[in-house]
Parts: sequence; C-alpha cells; structure tokens
Amino acid sequence: MTEGGGGQDLDQLLAALSVAQRPGAWCLLSGVAVPPEVVVQASVVEDEGTTVVVSVAEAERLGQRPDFVAAWLTLEVASALDAVGLTAAVARALADRGIACNVLAGFHHDHLLVPHDRAAEAVEAIEALRSDPRRGRLSP
Repeated sequence: MTEGGGGQDLDQLLAALSVAQRPGAWCLLSGVAVPPEVVVQASVVEDEGTTVVVSVAEAERLGQRPDFVAAWLTLEVASALDAVGLTAAVARALADRGIACNVLAGFHHDHLLVPHDRAAEAVEAIEALRSDPRRGRLSP
C-alpha cells in the first residue's frame, strides 16, 4: 500500500469498484461570495478564482442559477493516491456513453459530478467495469 492506503493494481481496483450516490443535486459556482452559513462541499483554488461545489438549493438561495446540475457519485474503492489508470478507466466508461464527468479527488475517494438526469446510467457504466475490467483499459 502506498499514499492513500489503497491498492495500485488497476484490475483489482476495477474488480472491487462500487459507486455511491450522494443525495441531492449539486453544482459548481465561481466568482460568488459564499457566506459562512452556506455549506461548501468542495473547493478548488484556480488562478481565475475559487470554484465551490454546493447543493443546488444553496446556489439558488444565493441567487445563482446553476449552469450544470450534477449528481455526486463517490467511487467506493481504496485506491492509492499514486495508482495509475482508475480515473481514466472510469472516464472512458462514461465517455463511451456520452456522459460528461467532472472529477474531484479526495484523500480517501474519487468523486464524480455527472449530469443529474443521467446518474443511474453513469452508475451502471461504472459498475460494469467490475465484470469486465479490460473495458476500462485504453487501447495503445
């Protein structure tokens, strides 16, 4: 095991892969003053400003209309921070079905923001990697 306390072998990671959907609808905001009472679920600091992930309800309370309403999926597999190929395999499975995906990497899990109305299809695509891990491999 290396950084992150998880495995590195891609086939083993895909074979153990499961997905959980966080309840609710989520969106990304940038350039918005977020008061302390708003619960920010994730943030990324970029040169252009800070992007935050909040519930759609919180965004609307702030007077913001989300451009992209997402379902929040969490990959429930213990992967090492330096494991190679898991994100690519999952992204490919989603891309093969034309499903957009925004990835947030945490210390313990990878999180995906996918179109809210395609969440069930995204879960199905990702979980299909368990039965056929080779599906996630990129061709040379």
